[in-house]
Amino acid sequence: MLNRLSLPSLITFLLLFALTGAAPAQDAVSPEAGHPPSAAVHAGDHPADEHHSEERVAPSLLAILPFVVLLMCIAVLPLVPATHHWWEHNSSKLLVSLVLAAITSIYYLLRGWGFPHAGPDGLHYGSPGLGALMDVYHHAVVADYIPFIVLLFSLFTISGGINLRGDLPAHPLTNTVFIGIGTLIASFIGTTGAAMLLIRPLLQVNSERRHVTHTVIFFIFLVANIGGSLLPIGDPPLFLGYLRHVPFLWTFSLWKEWIVCASILLGIYYVWDSVMYRREPQRAIALDEKVREPLVLTGKFNFALLLGVVLAVALLVPGKEIPGLGWTVPEHLHLREIVQLSLAGLSLLLTSRAIRQANGFNFVPIGEVAALFIGIFITMMPAIELLQAKGPSLGLREPWHFFWATGVLSSFLDNAPTYVVFFETAGALAPHGDMMTGVLTATGSINIGLLTAVSCGAVFMGANTYIGNGPNFMVKSIAEQSGVKMPSFFGYMIYSGCILIPLFALLDFVFFWH
Repeated sequence: MLNRLSLPSLITFLLLFALTGAAPAQDAVSPEAGHPPSAAVHAGDHPADEHHSEERVAPSLLAILPFVVLLMCIAVLPLVPATHHWWEHNSSKLLVSLVLAAITSIYYLLRGWGFPHAGPDGLHYGSPGLGALMDVYHHAVVADYIPFIVLLFSLFTISGGINLRGDLPAHPLTNTVFIGIGTLIASFIGTTGAAMLLIRPLLQVNSERRHVTHTVIFFIFLVANIGGSLLPIGDPPLFLGYLRHVPFLWTFSLWKEWIVCASILLGIYYVWDSVMYRREPQRAIALDEKVREPLVLTGKFNFALLLGVVLAVALLVPGKEIPGLGWTVPEHLHLREIVQLSLAGLSLLLTSRAIRQANGFNFVPIGEVAALFIGIFITMMPAIELLQAKGPSLGLREPWHFFWATGVLSSFLDNAPTYVVFFETAGALAPHGDMMTGVLTATGSINIGLLTAVSCGAVFMGANTYIGNGPNFMVKSIAEQSGVKMPSFFGYMIYSGCILIPLFALLDFVFFWH
């Protein structure tokens, strides 16, 4: 049946849902008023002035359908023989992404109330129609997508100008140290940067071995996900938190959870690889010991450019004063993104073509992320609104609730937008306990324990599937290009289910079960 479902039929079906979802389920509302149905002024009540704090209204469940369909496409289309090759092209991903984003746009254009804004004097709704659509584009594209993709692009481009080559004996200790170094540096150059820097030399070191799949899987667990927990540039979810005014250095408080997960996984990997090493054919071991090439690092000046990206993200915060300079960064100049792109441009200009050729560098992996995430960021807006409205009634109260809710959805919905959804949900709860104030949530604050749980759930459990975090895709693709047979989508989940889920249960018991 899936094979016979044409794209025009799917578009028509979703458009009908968008039109249905745009119709208010509650009382009618005047488009001029700009109020949601639940905020309509009843007869006998005093009319609300423009500063009235309004009741938050939930969008129709049908409005989140494009978001769900997009995520299903990411998970399913690569597995279906009829769509497998078509889906490999970034143009196909972009087409699906934009079509579904357009359907969400129609929903916002046609619904009878505006987009909600939380301010210091309460909740307000903007004007409906085109005003609501422009508000959505500002939040989804200008405020989130552009900074997000510029950061990933800059880290990807600059790290692609650093080449580490060599062929050491692929002993279990060698591989463990390799992955451990990647885990350490991922927070400082991003999971994307660390993964792109180290995956090819790790594959080169293991090129004579037969059993390599488990090494790539643990590399995804640690370098492409868990390693990026300590700074906002480390992993996309934390960067989106930073864009919502979580302090830049707050993520260092996750060091305890990070070191427990990393230490246990590196220990498991060392034992596993030691067993697999003993199962290697003697011929492979002999060849591995014979072929030796010292490690050589080229393009080292790119590390200075990576440091520039870190400083740009930390210091060039729109509307904030740069410490020690007394100069406030203009809010609408996008200076932070301009500096990051300039540093990426310098890397492209100054790095020799031979280094990038040795890395097999091209823009296809980051193009895939860009094509998919423009749709994800737009189509997830109704889901965020829904959780903002219904969050307090979902029964999510304790840190362990948020750890598992964020983590499970991060496994399948990509961890960056999922972080935003549960960040907003936690921020919609009544203030209690230790609070972080000045963040962009419905209440202007968020419980620190809940924020820790959301952050760990998103970053750590992004490792549960190939679609949980952007670098997962990239590492899998590079490994397969190098001849490593990687497990299918569900085959990978067997590994993560047997290794990661028990570890996360332990982490929950130690840190979040209060």
